[in-house]
Amino acid sequence: MDIRSHFPIFETKIFINSCSKGALSIDVRDAYNQYLTDWQTDGSPWELWVGKLEAVRSAFAQLINAKTAEIAVTASVSASVNALASALDFSGERNTIVVDDFAFPTTAQIWHAQMARGAKVKHVPQAGNTIPLSYYERAIDDRTLLVSLTHVCYRNGVMQDVKSIIDIAHRKGALVLLDSYQALGSIPIDVVRLKPDFLVGGMLKYLLGSSGVGFLYANEKAMPPIPPLSSGWFSQANIFAMDIYDNAPSPTARRFEAGTPPNPSLYAALAGLKLIQQIGVDKIDAHRREITGAIKEGALRRGFNLVTSVDPDKHGPMVSLRSYQVELLVKWLERDDVIVSSRDGNLLISPHIYNNQADVDRLLDCLTKYKDLLV
Repeated sequence: MDIRSHFPIFETKIFINSCSKGALSIDVRDAYNQYLTDWQTDGSPWELWVGKLEAVRSAFAQLINAKTAEIAVTASVSASVNALASALDFSGERNTIVVDDFAFPTTAQIWHAQMARGAKVKHVPQAGNTIPLSYYERAIDDRTLLVSLTHVCYRNGVMQDVKSIIDIAHRKGALVLLDSYQALGSIPIDVVRLKPDFLVGGMLKYLLGSSGVGFLYANEKAMPPIPPLSSGWFSQANIFAMDIYDNAPSPTARRFEAGTPPNPSLYAALAGLKLIQQIGVDKIDAHRREITGAIKEGALRRGFNLVTSVDPDKHGPMVSLRSYQVELLVKWLERDDVIVSSRDGNLLISPHIYNNQADVDRLLDCLTKYKDLLV
């Protein structure tokens, strides 16, 4: 499969910024056009659109080796985490949420918002470019209700030993929410092996879809005893009951959904997920290791300072380089048609399956031209 030919941006640019937003494929563009055609032709084909929703649910379940009933299709990770948070009880002795300092801001902010409902929030600090397991051992205790855990840090690409951290949390009686947004689509994830109680992600980045679709995995054995305080007609046991005198949430993870699904984005999500399925996450992971390895090797050979670990098991599909005036460097690279981004004052390079060695060579040549901005 010539995957690169599916992404027209490479006709004019070197795009290595998938951690921010995946490149647009012709498949996703055609999917949006198909949505408009279906809407124009059929008017309001709700059975078709609900079918798309269920197809996305099934694809998410397959992606992480979950049951379909354990997947809620949402509008974003924020929607997923807010719905989950609303179903947690902070009135008992276990009322603490442990949040690692690699967290994406919106996730941490949601947990801090729960302080108005009695939650306590405890942060696990980073030590340099990592968070030692011993820090989690100290932070998680008999008052911990849930550990909000980052799989791959959005700032520097650090990949945590999530299996060991989940085991620590479970040994101490705490639940775990795993944020895998920066891993899904580039790294194999098996919830049966990892055993998170909850997992969130979305289509915007390495899953090759677009904004508007996220999901929440909720292990059927870890379902909170109280239903979410957030609700909507698609969260109901019977979405067509239209009962204004009752709230009857679905017994499955669908209870974490809300109102009318984002139908256009469902079309795009299916197109992106189909590409991932056709290529295979194992193949993408192997390519991730190869292409990030080439970036790291080339950067070190040219004397650039690597923030990212040289060990591919300790980072996701990102490579970070120390930089001086990084925003200026990003702009100058964009002027040369090389699209990257910055985090924490460092240059962040995030390739995907569509990038090749020629992209790496072009990137390194441009960085060499602007080496005065690298430290």
